[in-house]
Amino acid sequence: MSVHDVEIGALQGGPADLARYQGKAMLIVNVASRCGLTPQYAGLERLHERYADRGFTVLGVPCNQFMEQEPGTAEEIAQFCSATYGVTFPMTEKIEVNGDGRHPLYDVLVPARDAEGHSGDIRWNFEKFLIGPDGEVVARFGPRVEPESAEVVAAIEKALPA
Repeated sequence: MSVHDVEIGALQGGPADLARYQGKAMLIVNVASRCGLTPQYAGLERLHERYADRGFTVLGVPCNQFMEQEPGTAEEIAQFCSATYGVTFPMTEKIEVNGDGRHPLYDVLVPARDAEGHSGDIRWNFEKFLIGPDGEVVARFGPRVEPESAEVVAAIEKALPA
């Protein structure tokens, strides 16, 4: 199963329709509004703006599993992201990324290994998965890896559709 086959809701309701990203690269990130890493939203938005016209999007996936750092409603999350960081990239419904309630999206993502060899459970907010145009995971980055770091930018540029 590819990421494009997974059904997940959009933050503001309705389906997120991941199939519409076929042929594009995506950076999927589990996000939280009250985390020490929350300022990464700014870098994620800049990446989204920088590469949107080249077939790329960021997809934010709110999750409240790490010290309850994303407690808000869909409306509160959307308002915070827009007002604080000017977020324009799409966001999904709030989900669980680990444990018995893990959303099927993360069943597809977590087998991928990051540069340190970690696979499996999400370690913290802002873990990043780069998805190629075919819907397969091409890279995984730990939570502390900044969105605009050289390694993330290089991977995005390599994954962009031809």
